[in-house]
Amino acid sequence: MPILIPILQGLRLFDSLPVEKLAEIAPSMSERRVDRREVVIKRGQTDAGLGFLIEGRLQTVNFTLDGKEVGIDFVDNGDFFGELSVIDAKPAPEYIIAVAPSRVAFLDRDRARELMFSTPQAAEAVSTRLADRMRRATSHRALLALPSSFQRVCAQLALLAQRLGNGQLVIVMPPTHQEIAIMVNTSRETVTRTLQFLQSMKVVARAGDELVVQQPETLQQAADGKVAPAKS
Repeated sequence: MPILIPILQGLRLFDSLPVEKLAEIAPSMSERRVDRREVVIKRGQTDAGLGFLIEGRLQTVNFTLDGKEVGIDFVDNGDFFGELSVIDAKPAPEYIIAVAPSRVAFLDRDRARELMFSTPQAAEAVSTRLADRMRRATSHRALLALPSSFQRVCAQLALLAQRLGNGQLVIVMPPTHQEIAIMVNTSRETVTRTLQFLQSMKVVARAGDELVVQQPETLQQAADGKVAPAKS
């Protein structure tokens, strides 16, 4: 279905553009719904264009030589994805998969490039997005070097947490145990045991669809190896 201007105004790349510019862009875009585990962009694809997540949750993943799935990053509501291939015209370096039923929209590569490089606001948004990705990638590489699965799970939770306006540190729409497992190279059972331990220590607590970090310092100490479950 055609995308409406109020929806565009809620997307990261478009939120600072004037309505007149959005009115030019809107007719060339349409939204579609994708099911959980549906592939939105395939690795190696060259014609996807620039994608936008209107609602839901996406994850960027890749596969090792032995076929093991490795989670890399998440795409949150209102954000865009696929920008690397739009910028350098090279094949997509990773898969983007829906990890929840989602609504997405795409802007073809030529229009996306024109938008990126013709308006300072869009150029700043793309630069900020790339900087965010680089910082998270650097943190993720350091995380994977941690010696124990328990530490890696705790470190990943700390990376996912964000400070809300009320001061709470919260993981919004927390990933499933399996999604965390593929991000930190461990098993789903290990993630479950780690979360059970953290909940028993009141380090984290469920609050509806959110995971509240009640003791950020203890969570960081667990990631640093200074706090750990007793060995059975």
